[in-house]
Order: sequence, then structure tokens, then C-alpha cells
Amino acid sequence: MTGKVDLLLKGGRVMDPSVGLDAHKDVAFTDGKISAILDSNSPVEAKEVQDVSGCIVCPGLIDLHTHVYWGATGLGVNAEDIAGRSATTTFIDAGSAGAGNFGGLKHFIADNTDLRILGFINISFAGICGFSKKKANLFPECEDIRLLDTDECLEAIEKYRESIVGIKVRIGRYASGSAGMTPLQIAREVGEETGLPLMTHVDFPPPDRDDVLNYLRPGDVLTHCFRPFPNAPLYGNGSIREAVTQARERGIIFDLGHGGGSLSFQVSRKMLEQDFLPDTISSDVHLMSVDGPAFDILVTMSKFLCLGMPLMDVIRASTTRPAEAIQRPDLGNLQVGSPGDAAVLRIEEGRFEYYDVKKELLLGDKRMIAEKMVVKGKIWR
Repeated sequence: MTGKVDLLLKGGRVMDPSVGLDAHKDVAFTDGKISAILDSNSPVEAKEVQDVSGCIVCPGLIDLHTHVYWGATGLGVNAEDIAGRSATTTFIDAGSAGAGNFGGLKHFIADNTDLRILGFINISFAGICGFSKKKANLFPECEDIRLLDTDECLEAIEKYRESIVGIKVRIGRYASGSAGMTPLQIAREVGEETGLPLMTHVDFPPPDRDDVLNYLRPGDVLTHCFRPFPNAPLYGNGSIREAVTQARERGIIFDLGHGGGSLSFQVSRKMLEQDFLPDTISSDVHLMSVDGPAFDILVTMSKFLCLGMPLMDVIRASTTRPAEAIQRPDLGNLQVGSPGDAAVLRIEEGRFEYYDVKKELLLGDKRMIAEKMVVKGKIWR
């Protein structure tokens, strides 16, 4: 190639699931974008060279389920505090803000960082407004259907369309109380009008997970997909429920959404044994999961690597697949011309303790470490 590039990551194992690439290459960045994928030791002049030998270079990680409306919602955490340790270049906020306050998420959080912060807008006008670290879910935002205003949600989507990737609706005993399927039905109305996907959270019934899956459309996201009983994806005998397999066949996206109450190692093992991998790996990092058991997306990825999920599939579920889920094919890859985001990871071998939300201990033999990350073509501080 001709001309001097801004940054060269040299000597790494480059893994790009979008094209099936797994080879030792050099990655060049120019003007905030990926400008070349080169054979190792290709002659190229660069303003800055980073030796990443012994590391994996992959697209910047995309955490599909986070809560980063820090300072404005009770469960929000600061994305910049988490980014460097986890190599997360794109945070998708999963419904912290609704029509009444999405503008604040954009103007005060997303617009004030070099990280990419997008969001699912909550169908509830107030967003997730009732969380406290001491008392958890004080107020289920989808219980009072007077807060579920389709016109307000539609107007906010039109105003902030470049930042909104879908509609979030939390349902279940602790998220929508006795409202049942009604919030999901209202959210789908907006989804059909705007062409945006839904992300739905189902905790304790009602409603039943099968009813929810049968109501979702292709491209909609069921988060907390490997949660423990109740509303787990498995029967008591360990076999996968028919509604779950049928939903995947119809194109429903199964997102992990670890969080503080939604990942079971027991369920995960059974699902992986039956070749049912999560489509997307996400942390659901928030005030009550950031200090454990979820921590961040990289810890969650490490858990699934230790559970036996192949490395390429782990990376795909944290890069390419979430980009597809939010209909942003420009993200989650290392193709020339794409935004200049990349993660530089190292796999450390040893003996590591991991916990799920039931406090089950998994003794893993490896963990993924963030060595560096590139945001907009520059090494993140």
C-alpha cells in the first residue's frame, strides 16, 4: 500500500468472524478507519506501530446489553470505567431511557465520549427508573400501562433515530407486575411502525417464556436466554423446549444478558451440549452486576470459553452477531473502510474462579485479558 498509515497493529493473530479470517496479519488504521489487512511483516510506513505479538486482534467488542445511563438512572454505570478493561468499543444501552429521557442519554453520555453508545429505547416513557442498590427493583416501569405511550415513543425514535437501535420491553413479575403480555404487545406496535427490532426481558412468570417467544418476530431479541428456572429454556429433564428451538428457526435472536440474575452454568452446559449456542454474548452490566457476577463482557466471554464454546464463536457472538442484531453491518468486522475499532486480547492460562447468578463456582483454566483497544483508529487511553 502507498502512503503512511496512522497506526499499525503488528504481529497479532487476526480473527474476523465476518469473513472467517483467522491468521497472523498486520492491521492498519488511517483517518479513523481500517485501511488495510496486511501479511505479517509487509513493508508499510506508520506513524505509530504497536507490537501485538502473542495477542488476538479482533473487531472492537460490542456489548448488546448494558446499562450506561450513569448518573441519571439508579442502575447506570460509567461506560468509560469499563471500556479499557473489557475492550468494549460499542455499548448498547438496553432500555435505561424511555421517550421521556432518551435525549439525556444521547447528549450527556453518548456525545461526551469517543466510545460508541447506542440504545434500545424503553417502551416505558420513564425508562428503567426504579432501581436502588439496597432495594433493587423499587418500581416496575412497565406495570402502569399509562407510561407505555406509543406516540411518545415514536416521536423520540424519529428524533434520535441515529442513536436508537430497537425497542426494549421488560416483562414479568418484577418488571411489569400484573400487566402480562400487554407491554410486549404495545412495544411490538411501535416496532412494526418503525421497522426496529424488540429486545425483551422475561423474568418470573407471568408471562410464560413460550408465549413470549411465539409472539416475537424474526430479528427480535430474547435476552437472558440461559437464565435459571423459572422461564429457563430447558425442561426439567434437561432437553430444550420446543418453543425455543422453533423460535431460533424463525429467526429470533438469543442474547445472553448475564446481569445479576440471568445466567446459569447448569443451563448453559445443557444448552451447549445440545449445540445451542447464544447468538450474542452480553454482560447486562449495571450497578448490581458490575462488581460481580457479570463484571463486563470480557469476563462473560471467558466463562463461555471455559464452558467449551469455541473461540471463534465466542468472538463472533461479541462482535459480528450483535452488529447484525442492531442492523449495523458496518460494525463488528475488520474489513477495509469500516470504523477503526479493534480489540487486542490475550488468553491467559491458569486457574480462575467464575460464578453464575446462583453462586455456582466454575473453575476455569483460562481467561481473556484486554491488552489494548483501538477506538476511531487510535489506541484508547
